[in-house]
Amino acid sequence: MKPTLAQLVERRTVVGAVILRSLVRIRQGSSVRLYLTCIRNTLEAAMCLQNFPCQEVERHNKPEVEMKTSPELLLNPVVICRNEAEKCLIETSINSLRISLKVKQADELENILTKKFLRFLSMRAEAFEVLRRKPVQGYDISFLITNYHCEEMQKHKLIDFIVQFMEDIDKEISELKLSVNTRGRLVATEFLKQFI
Repeated sequence: MKPTLAQLVERRTVVGAVILRSLVRIRQGSSVRLYLTCIRNTLEAAMCLQNFPCQEVERHNKPEVEMKTSPELLLNPVVICRNEAEKCLIETSINSLRISLKVKQADELENILTKKFLRFLSMRAEAFEVLRRKPVQGYDISFLITNYHCEEMQKHKLIDFIVQFMEDIDKEISELKLSVNTRGRLVATEFLKQFI
């Protein structure tokens, strides 16, 4: 049986929509890849940290990016944005590096899930060593890497950890959102069964 013109147009529209969705996913995937690659390259360039003793107190070594006692020891901060809702601030000094992340929050549910999840991680900051308990204002989570971290751990492993963390947090929040939506649907279905 020969398909009608309306069926051909409908099929073509459906195929076009599928291709368009695939292209959008590829573009979004490459956008994430470009964003993470840019952060990785910036971290590789910024992670040339060296020991620098405190100029005021003998035998003390404080992260200059936190203390900001000498402006000549600080480099210009770098902000890498994927969009308005998702960005990364990299602040560098001679002996420390602070990375602050703003995680994508598309709706109110993602906002709540992100805050709860990141608060959970911040409460366990000592297990991560480089995670700060309190993020920089305007960001969701911050990491502080000192020259001691670079000496104890390998630099490329630290960079891999930060980038992997950024990938995983997006996946984790998406899975949590899916789980909450599924559970909400089940609860609503059970509730509505009473009226049928």
